[in-house]
Amino acid sequence: MIDEEERRNVILLIAQIAHEANKAYCESINDFSLVHWDEAPEWQKKSIVQGVEFNLSNPNAPASATHDNWLKDKRVDGWKHGLVKNVELKEHPCFLPFDELPYNQKIKDIIFKKIVATFTAIFI
Repeated sequence: MIDEEERRNVILLIAQIAHEANKAYCESINDFSLVHWDEAPEWQKKSIVQGVEFNLSNPNAPASATHDNWLKDKRVDGWKHGLVKNVELKEHPCFLPFDELPYNQKIKDIIFKKIVATFTAIFI
């Protein structure tokens, strides 16, 4: 069993791995909007950590629940749907219900969930 500080460090590591995998996937579909974890703004890191924590608390939830949780957090932070991601206007093209997302965007939630599950099994 790991202590709280180790758990927090593992959560941060999983978040970094999930972010970098998401960045690589996005680049494979010609979306170059993400920067490396070390260059990512704190609000983005916080969002990813929240996603990891959600999946740790809800390991049997479907990938759609991961997106729904992200959507809920974005809504609280004032984000809305936009045709392109615009941080200043808080607009995002994925600010939609999971079932309305294009398949190539749903994949991001599936990958994220699998990464959290895999690394949780190893480290926690």
